[in-house]
Amino acid sequence: MNGSQDESPHLLALGELMGRPPKAFDQIAVRRLIRGRRVLVTGAGGSIGAELVRQIASLSPGHLTLVDNSEFGLYAIDQYLRDHRPELSRQAVLCDIRDRYLVESWFAHEAPEVVFHAAALKHVPMSEDHPIEAVRTNILGTQNVADACAEHGVDTMVFVSTDKAVNPLSVMGATKRCAEAYCQALDIEGSETRFVSVRFGNVLGSSGSVVPLFQRQIAEGGPITLTHPDVSRYFMTLAEAVSLLLQAATLRETPDTVRGAVHVMDIGEPIRIADLARMMIRMAGRRPDEDIELRIVGLRPGEKLHEELVHPDEARLLRTPSGLTLAGPRTGPLSSLRDCFARMADAAVRLDGEATRDLIREIVPEYVPGGMFQPRLPALVVARDADVA
Repeated sequence: MNGSQDESPHLLALGELMGRPPKAFDQIAVRRLIRGRRVLVTGAGGSIGAELVRQIASLSPGHLTLVDNSEFGLYAIDQYLRDHRPELSRQAVLCDIRDRYLVESWFAHEAPEVVFHAAALKHVPMSEDHPIEAVRTNILGTQNVADACAEHGVDTMVFVSTDKAVNPLSVMGATKRCAEAYCQALDIEGSETRFVSVRFGNVLGSSGSVVPLFQRQIAEGGPITLTHPDVSRYFMTLAEAVSLLLQAATLRETPDTVRGAVHVMDIGEPIRIADLARMMIRMAGRRPDEDIELRIVGLRPGEKLHEELVHPDEARLLRTPSGLTLAGPRTGPLSSLRDCFARMADAAVRLDGEATRDLIREIVPEYVPGGMFQPRLPALVVARDADVA
């Protein structure tokens, strides 16, 4: 895809910082994948989900199902389609992916052929403070969606993962790695549904990312807060991120030897966040360190100094003409993962953060917790649940 009409000139200018041209993908293959087919997007009201919906809508799907638990987010993207694609057959579904029975019911009703699973809790500090919620959404919610795909004959499910899943220090990264492992195991098992996992770097301008934060801080006259002077991240534009997901979905017919692979885009070298901040200050007509202060506040729990896109034990199996690398799977038997997830669900109901962390480490032994894993709950609630247990 060539980019979204909704991506602002400001973000496009920031894209120059990446030091590489935007990635181009096989539009013919993507159009052939979507045209006339029933497509479902979870997290449809979020930054990535909404852009996915906009691009998919332009490719003439037969029917488009929008799933989100945010009433406003779902309303906004449904209203966009009402205004810009009134002819498109669609269904807006207010649904929490953590509700297995509701997910199953809607899959049976909507009968999707291609599913993009973008729903997640993605903010590192928030997930550190609310780890049980991250487990319920990122792990158990993904299991619900993936199982529904297999049960209802979905052709392809694309799972949105993150570079934070590689050697994770954060709850968010570790939960996404667990979800990756589950999708990989399902794909290796030989299901008719192909399960494709795609790892992203940071998406410029997505909700909760540093770009909107820095924009607000600059507008307020500073300071811009940096966690560390050397912290770096991989970046991609929103249009690139969505094009990557669409392109990955076209690779259903890859050989069985690469089942369970993780799809990673070559997005160049990581960028120092301090350099990004200084560029944004100059773009606003201000002088870094003079008009706008850059203040170091320290790494937050779960944050890494540098991220990685591929784990050392993930062999690079295949590189596609469009620039996607397929990295070999690291997972366990599907039955073992399901057993671990069941115990995890039980621990989550009991609000047992320590047990949940230990179960995550059964699947992701390289996970090194970067902060406390106990949920911050009112004492009365904890006492009530302890009595029930």
